[in-house]
Amino acid sequence: MLESRLLLLLLALFFAPRPSFSRAPYVLRISCGARDDVHSPPSNTLWYKDSYYTGGIPYSATRPSFISPSLDTLRYFPLSEGPENCYNINRVPHGHYLVRIYFGLVNESNFDNEPLFDVSVEGTLIYSLPSGWSNHDNEQVFAEALIVLKDGTASICFHSTGHGDPAILAIEILQIDNKAYYYGKGYGQGTILRTDRRLSCGARDPKFGADYSANHWGGDRFWDALPTFGQSSDLVVSTKNGIKKASVSPNFYPEALYQTALVSTDTQPDLAYTMEVEPTRNYSLWLHFAEIDPTVTGAGERVFDVLINGDVKFRDVDIVGMAGDVNTALVLNTTVAVNGRSLTITLHPTKGNHAIISAIELLELISAESKTLPDEIKALQKLKGALGLPVRLGWNGDPCVPEQHPWSGVDCRYNRNISKYVIDGLGLDNQGLKGFLPNDISRLHHLQSINLSGNSISGVIPSSLGTVTSLEILDLSFNSLNGSIPESLGQLSSLRILDLNGNSLSGRVPAALGGRLLYGASFNFTDNAGLCGIPGLPACGPHLSTGAKIGIGLGSCVALLLIVTCLTCWWKRRQNILRTQRIAARDAPYAKARTHFNRDVQMARHHGNEHARTAAENGPSLLA
Repeated sequence: MLESRLLLLLLALFFAPRPSFSRAPYVLRISCGARDDVHSPPSNTLWYKDSYYTGGIPYSATRPSFISPSLDTLRYFPLSEGPENCYNINRVPHGHYLVRIYFGLVNESNFDNEPLFDVSVEGTLIYSLPSGWSNHDNEQVFAEALIVLKDGTASICFHSTGHGDPAILAIEILQIDNKAYYYGKGYGQGTILRTDRRLSCGARDPKFGADYSANHWGGDRFWDALPTFGQSSDLVVSTKNGIKKASVSPNFYPEALYQTALVSTDTQPDLAYTMEVEPTRNYSLWLHFAEIDPTVTGAGERVFDVLINGDVKFRDVDIVGMAGDVNTALVLNTTVAVNGRSLTITLHPTKGNHAIISAIELLELISAESKTLPDEIKALQKLKGALGLPVRLGWNGDPCVPEQHPWSGVDCRYNRNISKYVIDGLGLDNQGLKGFLPNDISRLHHLQSINLSGNSISGVIPSSLGTVTSLEILDLSFNSLNGSIPESLGQLSSLRILDLNGNSLSGRVPAALGGRLLYGASFNFTDNAGLCGIPGLPACGPHLSTGAKIGIGLGSCVALLLIVTCLTCWWKRRQNILRTQRIAARDAPYAKARTHFNRDVQMARHHGNEHARTAAENGPSLLA
């Protein structure tokens, strides 16, 4: 019995799901503008050649900072190619990711050396480049966000703000643990964490996770060096001892992060640090501690309070007592709502004379935007191709989000029933469109207004438009549309304005549309020479169905073919007769002479025969 239980336990352990860090995380690094895969020093990091972009121009790059990867190319996006451009990366496994975008400078004196633009991930605005970003060797040279990707894609977009062309040096998508940076209630429910800064207290040089030989599931985070809080208020302590509980799930912090720290002094017992932040934002604050000071050997020897902007957030913090030992990592996390432009962390000793801290992380909490209904995005992309939309309009990424950068000519509305944005208006009048209207336009089920007037759109009006039951305004005037008005438009009970003026439409106006004029609807069918059937237009002749028209056309073609065949045969027969007559006329003298000769020969023969008979009758000749 015991043996069977042990066997079942072993089987359960063998087949049990393994933790996420038992396998290598998904990693994708793109060197923007590169034509081939490259490796960057000092860690020989692999960067894949440029792909997944919607536009832009590859160019030689200038690195704005030594912390940027050592890459020679970038991709920049001129405003002439649209106000928004994206990298749409496919086949990304479902999971939690650190997404990092490095900014670059175009290596050309004629370019604006410091473009300012906005960055969005999955439709949510995460960063706006500040003026002077290229003069700092810190987190300002990249944007970083922690986000859950669910649909197998990652959309990273750059939005022009009129201050230079966005230029991107590189992109990283690094998988991290699914519970990384768990901050409590609301975690993962439509929230993105944007990295504001990571500070390694007491460190002399900034480092990435790879420099620390950190676990790959940590996302290769960048830690800026903070050698002092300033004003001679602290001292640096360090150790070479190993740190317990550091590189563990789910955050996998590098052990070396806790081997340096800042300690307050006798003259300044409180340890305080102030950071400049954006006002009216929510931040997730992570404080790292490890008791590496050799003067503290046990619990209760160093106790302090942690205050944020003067309010106590953590009372009586005892690192050794809470972590379990010296040289053991302790991480505290809290969410802070900031109203002003500064955030001050104060460590106030309550037992012992000094406070200590190893590292600080500050991440902004951003509510993820609800995206547009996927089927309507696909319909707009079909419409973009069919109408030959000018490149200057862009139409990349999500049409409705970020809210600060919607697509030009597209009106959006948030639908609370499905928690998605929908398209309720198209305004592309006088945009030089030259294509045709695809049937996919009917997939925009929530359209209330369509204005495509003043273009050169050709072809027929798709009958599928009659299924967009919410449509109230349809303006297709001054185009090159032909064919008839679909009967299905008469089914649009909400349609109150219909303008088809200035096209080449023909046939009978649907009776249902004509009847609507009596109820205050405004319809314009003028300048269409072939339309008929309602007051103000010519009367229609016998109305033939489309099938009848096709039958008449085919019959006419067959009749014409028969006539042409008969005329051809008659012409060939006539030519043969004329040719025979010409030959007969040319040979007539010769035929007459030949006839006379034959007659003379016959007469001579007849005369000789008569002489022969006379001799025979008269007997033998004298000579004989």
